[in-house]
Amino acid sequence: MSEADHLPGLNPSVELGEDYPELRDSVRAHCARYPGSYWRTLEETSSYPTEFIAEMTKAGFFAALIPEEYGGSGLPLRAAAVILEEINASGCTASQGHAQMYIMGTLLRHGSAEQKSRWLPQIADGKVRLQAFGVTEPTTGSDTTSMKTRAVRKGDHYVVDGQKVWISRALHSDLMLLVARTTPLDEVQKKTDGVSVFLIDLRESIGKGCEIRPLPAMINHNATEVFFDSLEVPAENLIGEEGKGFRYLLDGLNAERILVATEAVGDGRWFIRKAVEYANTRKVFGRSIGRNQGVQFPIARAYADLEAADLMCRRAAALFAAQQEAGEAANIAKLLASEACFRAGDVAMQTHGGFSFAREYDVERKWRESRLYQIAPISTNMVLAYVGQHVLRMERSY
Repeated sequence: MSEADHLPGLNPSVELGEDYPELRDSVRAHCARYPGSYWRTLEETSSYPTEFIAEMTKAGFFAALIPEEYGGSGLPLRAAAVILEEINASGCTASQGHAQMYIMGTLLRHGSAEQKSRWLPQIADGKVRLQAFGVTEPTTGSDTTSMKTRAVRKGDHYVVDGQKVWISRALHSDLMLLVARTTPLDEVQKKTDGVSVFLIDLRESIGKGCEIRPLPAMINHNATEVFFDSLEVPAENLIGEEGKGFRYLLDGLNAERILVATEAVGDGRWFIRKAVEYANTRKVFGRSIGRNQGVQFPIARAYADLEAADLMCRRAAALFAAQQEAGEAANIAKLLASEACFRAGDVAMQTHGGFSFAREYDVERKWRESRLYQIAPISTNMVLAYVGQHVLRMERSY
């Protein structure tokens, strides 16, 4: 029995079947206007899906979690997860816009009244994009508390120096949520202290102490490296209290993992659908290849794995909505969904045979994208370390 079963709060309930059907239909209708050819063209030119993001933002999808008082829909986390799931299940790519959903949570929960009233309405209606999250550094990786980027208070502003890497969409975002050390690691009692969060206006920062460089990669996520050289950030851009930023990050991790896990389920559904369609229509030796157990059974197993992952995603979202401890479920959902998605992708590749390598089928593109889920935003081993230490109460493994 997990800790969640002993915590007070609402009784979590998991809705089975196709929940939020009207929302799903609406997402599908919008995504239908962006076929595989649209995404292939973007990849060929390493371009950002500006038109797609603009349309989905205008429709209110990326503002699903922003409260109505700030111009959003005020929907629960599960509804936001459904949006991302359906985007990917439709063959589109949710990752080009998903960060806004979980980044803005830090601003919503810990920002000042002035910060929220200033930025959230503009984010909701698409006037500004909050799609960049500056956490990862080239020498620290998952060891976030050892980050080297510093923010030093000088009067009414902070001076930021350092480097971030694998920051997706920074060249296509107006704002960045930046994590930096305001107190050196060797000067704090707890290594999680002394970390702060800032909202950076990239429009005012580029060329004035902030440089963004594209980082070519195997998938078109518009990854970048970001360099800070004496960038001046107004003190009013500090989110919450100085030195407590690491707690703010942890506060949003469960939501992030639930959203990304459900996103992976969406990709898995696309793979299964494509594999089934091809297996049923491809004729070899006078019959469809789907009649062969060697083709049919791997698809069936991939489907079963995906359904199990989906249930864990729903459970995690239900616990989150009930304000119960969701860390265990969120991490396990991320683990199961990332692996089930990639297995489904591998099955789709094998089912299509040589044609899986043909770009016009989109299978190879989606397959490459699906591999990322086991590495980011948290790697499989870090999830297992969490389960071992915090769920099973074993000794810390790192």
